[in-house]
Amino acid sequence: MKQTVSAQIGDQSISFETGKMARQANGSVVVSCGETMVLVTVVAEKTGKDLGFLPLTIEYQEKMYAAGRIPGSYFRREIGRPSEREILTCRLIDRPLRPLFPKGYASETQVIATVFSADPQIEPDLLAMNGASMALCLSDIPFAGPVGAARVALIDGQYLLNPTRAQQEKASINLVVAGTKNAVVMVEGKALEASEAEVLEAIFFAHAGIQPLIDVQMQWQQQLGKSKRPVSAPVLDEALKAKVEAAAQPGIETVLNTPGKLERADAYSALCQDVQAQLASEGEEAQAQIGGLLDAFLKGRMRAQILEQGRRLDNRSFTEVRPITCEVGVLPRAHGSALFTRGETQALVISTLGSERDEQHVEGLSGDVFRRFMLHYNFPPFCVGEVRPLRGPSRRDIGHGTLARRGVEPVLPDGDSFPYTLRVVSEILESNGSSSMATVCGSSLALMDAGVPIKAPVAGVAMGLIKEGEQVVVLTDILGDEDHLGDMDFKVVGTSVGITGLQMDIKIDGVDRAVMGRALNQARDGRLHILGRMAEAIAAPRESISRHAPRFLTMHIHPDKIRDIIGPGGKVIREMTTEFDSKIDVEDDGTVKIFSNNTESANALVQRIEEMTAMPEIGRVYEGTVRTIKDFGAFVEILPGTDGMVHISELKHERVKKVTDVVREGDKVRVKVVDIDNHGRIRLSRKAALGPGEE
Repeated sequence: MKQTVSAQIGDQSISFETGKMARQANGSVVVSCGETMVLVTVVAEKTGKDLGFLPLTIEYQEKMYAAGRIPGSYFRREIGRPSEREILTCRLIDRPLRPLFPKGYASETQVIATVFSADPQIEPDLLAMNGASMALCLSDIPFAGPVGAARVALIDGQYLLNPTRAQQEKASINLVVAGTKNAVVMVEGKALEASEAEVLEAIFFAHAGIQPLIDVQMQWQQQLGKSKRPVSAPVLDEALKAKVEAAAQPGIETVLNTPGKLERADAYSALCQDVQAQLASEGEEAQAQIGGLLDAFLKGRMRAQILEQGRRLDNRSFTEVRPITCEVGVLPRAHGSALFTRGETQALVISTLGSERDEQHVEGLSGDVFRRFMLHYNFPPFCVGEVRPLRGPSRRDIGHGTLARRGVEPVLPDGDSFPYTLRVVSEILESNGSSSMATVCGSSLALMDAGVPIKAPVAGVAMGLIKEGEQVVVLTDILGDEDHLGDMDFKVVGTSVGITGLQMDIKIDGVDRAVMGRALNQARDGRLHILGRMAEAIAAPRESISRHAPRFLTMHIHPDKIRDIIGPGGKVIREMTTEFDSKIDVEDDGTVKIFSNNTESANALVQRIEEMTAMPEIGRVYEGTVRTIKDFGAFVEILPGTDGMVHISELKHERVKKVTDVVREGDKVRVKVVDIDNHGRIRLSRKAALGPGEE
């Protein structure tokens, strides 16, 4: 039977409907706001097999019919590969949900969110996030929710929940925040150099605002929710656990005191083999459990070492950033390049400048978007010493690249003052945690090396958390193992003035205001330290762009002359593009933009266009060609495609009986423009162009 409930979030009413659509799913709900509608379903296999991880799949799909559009692809249907926006929304849904499934739950689970109707001003991603939580609450799938999500914007000093797309364009802070009843579990977004206090206030303003969403989910779970499946928590063999820890005790200290990532991994691998050899007599079933018990032992010892001894794996203090080296101009032909190394994480970042034609065309529900700044992140297998096939960018690659792009974008020059399309590529060469933040730092360096006038350098740092009861430690610039064995990954990007981007994921129930404020302030100190090291390599953008970058020139012609440089069917502009090896863009108002890799070619092209599109000036003398002879005078072409008339009385100082006595068709003749009437007709004079006594 159909049931409906709604919650008021800011100025918007979000409604949930169940019992009408997709009734064979374990849980289904239609979430609506304005004219945006999203169907979210969740289905789980009846039985599961422990794979060592939670087999949870999140799918989000935008149907073009939702916006009344036909897809622009060749087949005119949604293609199988999800778009970048769909991938990012999948990650947005996944991150707050995944930590809330109980240990021991191993059934393959799939959440599918489908946008059925799209209001141009109301984002469907938040409806999908809240719908996923509601569908899980109503299903029989074990889930420690509910979770609520909202977008918060700071506009003219006022915080606003779930702003429209138009309002978001004016925001100085724009974040997506997800949380449970008592804590924040996920944050993602961007800002225009906002202070830590402003960002913290925005996060908890959103957390307070999502409480009505959490309340209606709890209400429906009690009234309509199915009984949850029983989950058998893993049975811990205490006797075997004690034997594993006793066997590992001598070697675990070696692992914890080995600072290098690869050396530590080798030491841990040797320890695993040694423990398995010592306990070989325990039987096959025990052998299968040894790996998990040893991982738990390592995690517990590492966390205890940090909490009790104040010592990290690489012996740094809690607030210390790993050693940093920065180089710029490392690639001779690139427009801009930088090699950023922080500890055992290294990113080679390259910036490329292009013309407007190089902009990325993105088709979406809200219409076509042209993106003049692209940041692509690549994580090849060799950077972590692995072997795997190259299959193009993964969801993680797209997510990390987008995080870095959001952090760098606020400091870019606008298109009017710097009309280049910018592409930045980050190649991760080594990774031991925080490669996305190395990408941010390398991007800033590479853009400055290319001569892009960014407003300020940008750096990023990843913060970690170790929390046991009332003991809390915040770690600056976390290692890969500290991320894996810790409770939080909080990435903060910004300039020396303030924050430009952030992303937070946690593995525990949530973090409160005090912990988050502490992490933000500690991140600021780390960011300022990194910016200082970056400034040693390059402190400001170069005064000019790379000699290998295309030159950009702008000129203006009369709109009536556009057809002259385009030519019939585009013939003239194509010929000039080939002859001068340049890109030419012509706008309707007569603005001509020229991109060329050669300064001489660009200048020569400008001269050619000036000659083709020049407008006659009264009082100016021209060297023209006689095109037509009439009884009353001659028509002379003074500019390409521009003729004027020399009356017979203006041919010589003396009286002329016949025009052909002075000029004939094809003659070169010097004439002066004496008048241009309201209809554009040009009156020329040969005698006015002659010098004293000159014929």
